[in-house]
Amino acid sequence: MEPNPASTAPAASPLSDADYRRLCDRVLGSIEASVDTWLQDDVIDIDSQRTGGLLELAFPGGSKVIVNTQPPLQELWLAARAGGFHFRHVDGAWRDTRSGEEFFEVLSAQASAQAAQPLRFIPPA
Repeated sequence: MEPNPASTAPAASPLSDADYRRLCDRVLGSIEASVDTWLQDDVIDIDSQRTGGLLELAFPGGSKVIVNTQPPLQELWLAARAGGFHFRHVDGAWRDTRSGEEFFEVLSAQASAQAAQPLRFIPPA
């Protein structure tokens, strides 16, 4: 999906600090659970390391994807080989501040590209 330069960034849903932390913990936990399942099922060996609000995923071949919380902005940031993405919580989903794409769709696409195989991260229920 190509970003529309004429569009404005999505307006973030108002969150308390506690709600922001809870939502971010659920996102990071969901990513870790997917990686653990893939390792157990011998799908792919991704090394995950979490330090506070930063989750680093190291792929075979040495590339990395980093998901980082940004509490002052109430955003999630995703760094991948293709570049950096910023997400705000909008109407129950984390949306890219430029394209409006959903976080787990972007994460899945970026991880798949870096893993050279299809990977699908699922949002927490």
